Amino acid sequence: LRDFLLVYNRMTELCFRHCVYSLNYRLLTGSEESCLDSCAARLVRANHRLMSAYVGLMPALLQRRAAEQVSLPAEQGAPDPARPSPEAHGAGS
Repeated sequence: LRDFLLVYNRMTELCFRHCVYSLNYRLLTGSEESCLDSCAARLVRANHRLMSAYVGLMPALLQRRAAEQVSLPAEQGAPDPARPSPEAHGAGS
């Protein structure tokens, strides 16, 4: 919900700055209203395209992150729980 509200607020601000030229009137002029409509429509379509791409890429990203998490301990030389560490041998002496 927070992300949605952030996008909505940014879109509103961007379109308002682009389309509303004068605050001398209580109501929008016809050209301001049509500009706001087309601006909002463009941004909504762009947002839908971005979200579609994100949804399509998300499974691959999650799989890659999971693979990195599995391989990370092996690359860092994590101790094998089946073998005692060298420090454990020296502790009893």
